[in-house]
This record gives sequence, C-alpha cells and structure tokens, in this order.
Amino acid sequence: MDFGLVLQTDPPASQVVSLMKRAERNGFRYGWTFDSAVLWQEPFVIYSQILAHTQKLHVGPMVTNPGTRTWEVTASTFATLNDMYGNRTVCGIGRGDSAMRVAGRRPNTLARLGEAMEVIRDLAEGREAVVDGNPIRIPWIKEGRLPVWMAAYGPKALALAGEKADGFILQLADPYLTEWMVRAVRESAARAGRDPDALTICVAAPAYVTADDSPAALAHAREQCRWFGGMVGNHVADLVSRYGEHSDMVPDALTEYIKAREGYDYSHHGRAGNPSTDFVPDEIVDRFCLLGPAEAHIAKLRALRDLGVDQFAVYDMHDAKESTIDAYGTQIIPVLNG
Repeated sequence: MDFGLVLQTDPPASQVVSLMKRAERNGFRYGWTFDSAVLWQEPFVIYSQILAHTQKLHVGPMVTNPGTRTWEVTASTFATLNDMYGNRTVCGIGRGDSAMRVAGRRPNTLARLGEAMEVIRDLAEGREAVVDGNPIRIPWIKEGRLPVWMAAYGPKALALAGEKADGFILQLADPYLTEWMVRAVRESAARAGRDPDALTICVAAPAYVTADDSPAALAHAREQCRWFGGMVGNHVADLVSRYGEHSDMVPDALTEYIKAREGYDYSHHGRAGNPSTDFVPDEIVDRFCLLGPAEAHIAKLRALRDLGVDQFAVYDMHDAKESTIDAYGTQIIPVLNG
C-alpha cells in the first residue's frame, strides 16, 4: 500500500515543503495539496519546490478542477514540472467545491469534467487535443506522463471515474462506503471495456495517532478531525439535492448525517475547529477518519487494503502534523508494507 500526505498550502510555503520532505523520509510516496486559489497559496508554484527538495515523491492537487485554469495551462504546468523533475506529478481532479464556490461560481458539470480529463491528459502527454473547437498540441513535450485521478461520490461521478480516469479518489475512509463506491467504479470501467483492476484506488481522510485509546485522547482526536465531516457534507448536500433523501442511488450511510446541516462557511474550510461542522456526530468522525493508537490505524488500513485500496492519503490538518507523519513512518507504514 502506498501512502500520501495531504496539506493545505498555507503560508509560509517553506513549512509545506518541510512537511513533505519529512513525509518522504518516513516512507510516504505521494504529496498532495488542496487547490483553491482564493483560500490558499498557489500549489503549482510550491510543487516545484517540493520536487526540488525530494527525490522520489510524486505530487499533485487533491483536487484541481476544470474551471479555475484553462485546460492547456493546466496541462502545460504539469508537463513543465514533469520535464524538470521526471514525471513525478499526478492530476487529481473533481468538479470543484471551494475553488469554484468561493469565487462565486458553481461546480463544473460532469460532462465538462469528463472532457477536461481527456484533454489535459492528452496535452500533458504530448498528444493533440481539441480545446474550444481548436486542435492544439504542446510541441516541446517528450515522453510526458500524467495519470489523472478523479474524485467522486455520486453514482454518475463514480461511473465517469470508471469510464475515463486512471485512478479514483475517495475522500472518506469508511469501509462500507469504500466497498460500495469502489465496486461502482470498477463495474463502470468494465462496462466501458477497460480493465477494472488497472485503476488506482486512493482513499484520503484525516488520521490522528493517539498514545492510547482513552476517552480523553479519542475525544481530542475527534475534535481535531470533525472538520472533515463538514467538508464531505458539502458534496453530500449536492447529492441529496439531486437525488433526494433515502434514494436507491446513494447509500443512507453517506447522506443521513447531514440532516442538521445549516450551511457552510468556507473561510474555515478544512480547519480544526470549523464552526460549520457542529452538526457532524462522533460516529461519522470515527467512520470517515482514522483515529486512535497505531494498532487501530493498522487494522482499518488492512480492511481498506483488502477492499482494493492502493493508497491511503493522510489529511494532516490538525495540531499533530509532525507527530502523525512520524508515527506513520515508524509504527504504521512498516507494518503495512513489511
């Protein structure tokens, strides 16, 4: 199983680079960041520094979207990094939540996302693609490689990921929902004539390693990670709006918890103590995240691995960033990959 580290690009950028270096030393193979131009610093600038100060770490956004940048700019940016540092980028992409909504735009349609994935990948790998009706090719790209991994929750998005993406990003670590969604993605890939097992499956969620499983330790870990249920809730609210409550199309295990949701303030997006997440119950934090002593993380990761998960990406937005990276490097990654 591969491991990734997910960070927000808060200033100073040097701290982001330092944590990514620490992650690589501890056995992480991927470094991911949020991509929301209004809320945080520009990630692609910081990727250049991360790649320059690591040896093998692959980097990318979790996730970018087709609306923030033009597609040829996105492709050229990835291709430039790959040319400089040897094909060490991954394009995580989705419809766009904070990046679009904070700027006053609606998330992209799935049709636009599906077209963008193909165009960005083709251009970044040196092939011709049609952009706004015009065939273009980036002439200087030689032997470019850009895997495109799509984030999804709903049935139509899961189907699109299976049809067109190289990997699937699921931003929660609940085994029941993971099994349901991975199956949907792979069934879609099979229907499209693709090899279902060729898709990389990446589960991303907060992880907080405690010294023990005492009530006090677990309560603190939950409060540090409760924000995640609010972030996922934005996407779940979109699904409920589209499919209604108790739909056969979306499991109640995903949608039931947002009944008390009353809106969302993006100024606290992805941060511990987010006041917009007080509706998230402890049960959801426990299901969606990895909390407790190292043994609890190992047990849940083994269950996820048995479901076909290839990578676990640690959202490290809490008060124990360094110790979580170190605990994974010394107590968890060696056991999973030993």
